[in-house]
Amino acid sequence: MSSETTHDGGVAVTAPPSPDEGLTAAQLADKYGLSVSGARPSLVEYVRQLWDRRHFILAFSRAKLTAQYSQAKLGQLWQVATPLLNALVYFFIFGLLLGARKGIPHDIYVPFLVTGVFVFTFTQSSVLAGVRAISGNLGLVRALHFPRASLPISFALQQLQQLLYSMIVLVVVMVAFGSYPGLSWLLVLPALVLHFVFNTGLALIFARMGSKTPDLAQLMPFVLRTWMYASGVMFSIPAMLADKDMPGWVTEVLQWNPAAIYMDLVRFAMIDGYGSEYLPPHVWLFALGWALLAGAVGFVYFWKAEERYGRG
Repeated sequence: MSSETTHDGGVAVTAPPSPDEGLTAAQLADKYGLSVSGARPSLVEYVRQLWDRRHFILAFSRAKLTAQYSQAKLGQLWQVATPLLNALVYFFIFGLLLGARKGIPHDIYVPFLVTGVFVFTFTQSSVLAGVRAISGNLGLVRALHFPRASLPISFALQQLQQLLYSMIVLVVVMVAFGSYPGLSWLLVLPALVLHFVFNTGLALIFARMGSKTPDLAQLMPFVLRTWMYASGVMFSIPAMLADKDMPGWVTEVLQWNPAAIYMDLVRFAMIDGYGSEYLPPHVWLFALGWALLAGAVGFVYFWKAEERYGRG
């Protein structure tokens, strides 16, 4: 502490210079252990935070699933009624009127179609929910601190739970058309695990894109409808293109698209008479590759923008 005499003879006391004087904001933050609010953690730390909130992710997905049809009189029955009605419409239009059953025995076409609709609906719903995961939950994002990837992951998990409910109806359809449970049905489990990882990656990608471009939610239904028609939901891709004047690689590319691969794996596992001749070569390898690619790229792509979500 120092002092000096004023013009009227008094003594004025001045404080010593602050030890923080001259330090920049960054130096002050480093000195006192401060960090930017909402700063993006390291990738490893981000994974740890998500694991710590696994119970929230599961509870949030269940709550969303329960609330989805809470205002409808039939309630949760719409979880299976909606894709089943879609399958009925597609059967009438494509199976009966347009002859899309080409190359598929008549006795397995209905299980073929219902499986395709249910499995593709899983992807379609995951993408649409992912687009709105951040932009549709801004209040939650801005009010609470948590890893934002929890939202698109929980929405993908919600759609997986809805598919599992639909599988009950799918089993009934299979048995009704002569496909009975066997060891091959166990292949559905790894197929759905890989499919879930793939869908989660897509949900993460579109969650980041939709957070800055809300209009993407209006565009995606058209994109997904086009993808559905190109994925063999209602018809066998090789049988439908067999007499078309197209290069052979076109059929291979369409069969190797991930939606077609995951549908065919479930069909192969559950439908008697839908053998390996309907599958593209190395189908399990492609299923694994698509899952790892979409899951890893989607996770890193979403994490890169973690600190920007909900900031206007």
